[in-house]
Amino acid sequence: MAHILAPSSQCQMRLSNKVAAPVNPMAGKMWSSLVMKKRGTTKGASKFRVFAIKAENSTINRLDNLLNLDITPFTDKIIAEYIWIGGSGIDLRSKARTIEKPVEHPSELPKWNYDGSSTGQAPGEDSEVIIYPQAIFKDPFRGGNNILVICDAYTPAGEPIPTNKRYRAAEIFSDPKVIAEVPWYGIEQEYTLLQQNVKWPLGWPVGGYPGPQGPYYCGAGADKSFGRDISDAHYKACLYAGINVSGTNGEVMPGQWEYQVGPSVGIDAADHIWCSRYILERITEQAGVVLSLDPKPIEGDWNGAGCHTNYSTKSMREDGGFEVIKKAILNLSLRHKDHISAYGEGNERRLTGKHETASIDKFSWGVANRGASIRVGRDTEKKGKGYLEDRRPASNMDPYIVTSLLAETTLLWQPTLEAEALAAQKLALKV
Repeated sequence: MAHILAPSSQCQMRLSNKVAAPVNPMAGKMWSSLVMKKRGTTKGASKFRVFAIKAENSTINRLDNLLNLDITPFTDKIIAEYIWIGGSGIDLRSKARTIEKPVEHPSELPKWNYDGSSTGQAPGEDSEVIIYPQAIFKDPFRGGNNILVICDAYTPAGEPIPTNKRYRAAEIFSDPKVIAEVPWYGIEQEYTLLQQNVKWPLGWPVGGYPGPQGPYYCGAGADKSFGRDISDAHYKACLYAGINVSGTNGEVMPGQWEYQVGPSVGIDAADHIWCSRYILERITEQAGVVLSLDPKPIEGDWNGAGCHTNYSTKSMREDGGFEVIKKAILNLSLRHKDHISAYGEGNERRLTGKHETASIDKFSWGVANRGASIRVGRDTEKKGKGYLEDRRPASNMDPYIVTSLLAETTLLWQPTLEAEALAAQKLALKV
């Protein structure tokens, strides 16, 4: 995340839906059929040649043409894909509806509802859940003026349902103290790609293991990089959608990737992460690959998957900001258990003190230390201002919870002087 310096101009801008795309940007040629023809035989094996068939009137080709169809010249109506978080708190659901004309702000879109009994969010006898549009992104799958809409969920009486973590986050980010500090977030989302039928990492022999970690991180080559096309397709789709994505790379464990979103201000960071996850789910769906956000998908001597969260406030970014960062680290140490409990399911399998993680039971911090709970960069120490990196969040964390909790702990929560002094002594921090 060191290359992320400041939010882009799009970070706080609402989407303008006036720009039409001539074709569906994501459909491509992925519906072309494949025919394998036997070429010859050798002892114990057969060789096949693979040909791509594109018949002008084939069913698949006609479907491809319809998927690529741009409706913009023929109607002002658009398709809005409403997206919300399901009952597990990590699964994403969506459905589409027609909107009479392009819109520029979520408030122009109608509320909608869904069957909460089918998502684990309401009983069957009172199943209606209402979704409120909160953020708009361009739709990279349908193109044109069509949009993706991030929503949160409420009861018919207007109360946020238990899985609606955005509501509480919005309250924290609307606090005047938080607004004044303009919190920036840069979030590093790691994920693992799995083979569809066996749920084993992409590129791994089924039931077996590749060579040990080392050559795979940011590697290139058929024996080192598995799933690059998915990563690149996701990168471009996010940029098209208006998500503030800032980079991507292959990770330490083969079949594992990371992308970075940010810096984004306040609640926008979480909206962008959720939309980017939805787009990634759709791309892996098309590719026939399973997306996993499990924080430790493979046990043993393999890296887990995290969602490191880089964080700064206006005071941290100004001269003398390193002292503010150290004070924030004190507060974070005193609420370590609160943060760990909110940082993702299964995180105890990842935060072991090995594989570039700190122990889940002990808070720590350090400069350039990737084995610490909180890492401070060398550049921040040298300049005396900058940001901190919270390395504890798991890959399946809820970004609404993590971003708002960081703001709450460092800007709104006040420890007792005695607790603060004891923590400073324990962490060898002079504040």
